[in-house]
Amino acid sequence: MGYTLIVDDSATERSIISGCLKEVGINVSVALSGEEALEKIQQDSPDLIVLDIVLPGRSGFEICRELKGSANTNKIPIILCSTKGTEMDKFWGMKQGADAYIPKPIDQTELISKVKELIA
Repeated sequence: MGYTLIVDDSATERSIISGCLKEVGINVSVALSGEEALEKIQQDSPDLIVLDIVLPGRSGFEICRELKGSANTNKIPIILCSTKGTEMDKFWGMKQGADAYIPKPIDQTELISKVKELIA
């Protein structure tokens, strides 16, 4: 059984996102930074990554670009989640290779339907 990796430095956001995914039976793992996420992904590839943009160290944009640029990880769907919700932010996120972009505060129904669509 696979899992979804949630990468967010906010405990509140992590708990909201993991709570709503667990409710629909999705296994979840969390990382507090892009570096921690990359380590976890090397050990065990997730089915999907929910990635915050504003992180300590490297940004979600950089992590997304790195994952999508590597043959080992470029097939993992990535949903960027951020308080940066302008059209320009969404455009830039998609240019980094993200499969979806959901603004915060997260619409849980939208998140669940997007996750299910990407891991189906």
